[in-house]
Amino acid sequence: MATVRPRGHGDMRAAARTPRRPVPKKPSNPSLKDPVGVYCRVRPLSRPDQECCIEVINETTVQIHPPDGYRIFRNGEYRETQYSFKEVFGTLVVQKKLFDVVAKPLVEDLIRGKNGLLFTYGVTGSGKTHTMTGSPGDGGLLPRCLDMIFNSIGPFQAKRFVFKLDDKNGVDVQCEVDALLERQKRDAMPVPKTPSGKRQIDPEFADMINVQDHCKVEDVDEDNVYSVFVSYIEIYNNYIYDLLEEAPFEPIKPKPPQSKILREDQNHNMYVMGCTEVEVKSTEEAFEVFWRGQKKRRIADTQLNRESSRSHSVFIIKLAQAPLDADGDNVLQEKEQITLSQLSLVDLAGSERTNRTKAEGNRLREAGNINQSLMTLRTCIEVLRENQMYGMNKMVPYRDSKLTHLFKNYFDGEGKVRMIVCVNPKAEDYEESLQVMRFAEMTQEVEVARPVDRALCGLTPGRRLRNQAFQEELSRKLEMRGGPINEETEEQSVAEMFLQSLPPLPSCELLDINDDQTLPKLIEVLEKRHKLRQMLSEEFAKNVLAFKTMLQEFDSSVVAKENYLQGKLSEKDKTIARQKTDVERLEKKIKTLEYKIEILEKTTTIYEEDKRNLQQELESKSQKLQRQASDKRRLEARLQGMVAETTMKWEKECERRVAAKQLEMQNKLWVKDEKLKQLKAIVTEPRNEKPERPSRERDREKPVQRSVSPSPVPNAPPVRLRHRRSRSAGERWVDHKPPSNLPTETVMQPHVPHAITVAAASEKALAKCDKYMLTHQELASDGEIETKLIKGDVFKTRGGGQAVQFTEIETLKQESPTGRKRRSSPSNPDPAEDATDSAWTDVETRCSVAVEMRAGSVLGPGYQHHAQPKRRKP
Repeated sequence: MATVRPRGHGDMRAAARTPRRPVPKKPSNPSLKDPVGVYCRVRPLSRPDQECCIEVINETTVQIHPPDGYRIFRNGEYRETQYSFKEVFGTLVVQKKLFDVVAKPLVEDLIRGKNGLLFTYGVTGSGKTHTMTGSPGDGGLLPRCLDMIFNSIGPFQAKRFVFKLDDKNGVDVQCEVDALLERQKRDAMPVPKTPSGKRQIDPEFADMINVQDHCKVEDVDEDNVYSVFVSYIEIYNNYIYDLLEEAPFEPIKPKPPQSKILREDQNHNMYVMGCTEVEVKSTEEAFEVFWRGQKKRRIADTQLNRESSRSHSVFIIKLAQAPLDADGDNVLQEKEQITLSQLSLVDLAGSERTNRTKAEGNRLREAGNINQSLMTLRTCIEVLRENQMYGMNKMVPYRDSKLTHLFKNYFDGEGKVRMIVCVNPKAEDYEESLQVMRFAEMTQEVEVARPVDRALCGLTPGRRLRNQAFQEELSRKLEMRGGPINEETEEQSVAEMFLQSLPPLPSCELLDINDDQTLPKLIEVLEKRHKLRQMLSEEFAKNVLAFKTMLQEFDSSVVAKENYLQGKLSEKDKTIARQKTDVERLEKKIKTLEYKIEILEKTTTIYEEDKRNLQQELESKSQKLQRQASDKRRLEARLQGMVAETTMKWEKECERRVAAKQLEMQNKLWVKDEKLKQLKAIVTEPRNEKPERPSRERDREKPVQRSVSPSPVPNAPPVRLRHRRSRSAGERWVDHKPPSNLPTETVMQPHVPHAITVAAASEKALAKCDKYMLTHQELASDGEIETKLIKGDVFKTRGGGQAVQFTEIETLKQESPTGRKRRSSPSNPDPAEDATDSAWTDVETRCSVAVEMRAGSVLGPGYQHHAQPKRRKP
């Protein structure tokens, strides 16, 4: 018994769960690729007054335009889009023409041992089921494919059960005895048979299989025997169900149909495990099986279609073929010569929008699953297109849907793929039809590798005809003789033919003594027979001599031929010896390479083990570092909390001490105010001589001194001597005052005569001056505004620009006379500060301040200006 698996559909697989040993696959031609054939069929309008949005331009182009009220403008006009396909079939095209162009080449490839996939695609109500199944009197693609197959292989079909499919997507070839036992077992089953003329098919669909075209394949291999198997499944809510499965009838609690699972055979082809596959011998029987499953298919009435398909249906036709043996009598038992090819006819469910169908409940869930599977199909096509056009290596998501997972082998490069896009030209389907057109036009850019032709049988052709002619001759002889023919009967027939050629003997009876005629006649007849015998003997001798001569010539030719063949055989033996030597050398080399590979594998294993250990060590150290970092963060947070708590504690303590000191000072001030009032009464009394001012007031009348303390920089470039600000009147200055400066309203203001005042430094202003001054303000640590005058020299650069080299900084600071008192810390008493505070709080000092304030200072009450410019290197 020989077993064969289907021809491989491709070697591109999704991520395998467990590694397996690669199985050699039948070669394909990756360099020869064919694009996916996409055809378009336009359905006629249901009413003549319906608005149409699709127009057939020519045999390959259709134009789709938005209906009235649908505003899509492009340059102020409606946008009309054209789409091109391999061929476009208008509303008047009959089913036969569609079959001849699209499906007929797939049937021819099926008989030649190649696979094929044909599916219809479109929105709901676009005519997909009609295209696939047809109508009474006008059969669709499916019955026409069946009729062409059986018209081609009808006389060459094998007896039933000679081919037997297994449960692993393979086929077994049984001997005649096993097949006979299977047939007897089938005939003994108590199943009521129906006459072939009274099939259990609805009368309204009985005319679908009556195709009168008698289309057939002309170059069918007559030395092969064929057998056809059909199966019918549907994909509903992303589950696979067998439509031909005969479930036992239980009236009390019927069991729901069980879903099937997808498996991968040893050639990496996808198949439905446990699916019912029926062997059929005629178009009527095959269509009867199809119609039995069609009654179980899920359909429903929606607002868009009275009989809307709620699932994807797949009708699979498998053709098993094997050559006859050398005698042309029995099937060859070599599995390499057995071929199993299949043709899948897919009727996809139509995509639909729930806002149009108003679907609810189960219908809504069905529509969602249908749209999801079609979206997965579009995604797979897009990824395949990107991988082929841009050289990418993205993973195609076949496993996201049962539909794409079942047919991934076709798109990966085994067999032809054909798609018929069915569109409804009515205006209501404009948006859905636009999406369908875009997807169909994109699908044409996907290319599938062309499969190679199967190997021919090595036996001489014409075996069936020779066997048939021999059987006909034998039957004719048996009819003539009325019994079996052997060597004795053949010799007897030759002798009878020889006796019939001799003249008959006359009567030898002598009735009278004087009879002188009987003996002369007998003598004459005997002489004639003797002469005829001599002639035949001479002719026989001549023939024997000629035959001997021919035998000698044949022997000589045979000897010469034998000598020639022996020479050829010796040459072939030498060639074989050389090849054996090469093979032995290559085997030794292979062994050496295998030994090296084994060493490399061991080294790789050691390195991988080291790598895993290092990775584990790295992970442990990383985790340790993470723990240390987390501990450090927790410690920092804890320390920050402690610092914040300590800071808050000391701030409260400082505030408490400041409040106590303020209360103490207020008490002192109250005592001194009383003394001041008494002194004021004394001062206001008239005196002849002018009292001497306090020493602090005399110090205030002294001119303000400026201290210049430049700190030389060791490596600084030599600059011009620095002068006091009063000596810079003759120089040209750039006075840079940013707009963010605040007016200090002090007595001493930075003023440079003949200066160019700018808000932002510019090259134009710097080119006119040789000095630069930037006024900068910032908030000092005591809360007062501190003004800094940053000065520098301007010089030209080699590139023709202007550069500034800063030389010194002058600081102007405004302070409050009571600021020191406020800034004094009560927690750290200092005798010097207490002396200063006492100097400010004694009667004489407060008196002088009061007198000075009454004189009217522009700085306001209680303030004096200390102009102490400080010069330092920036």
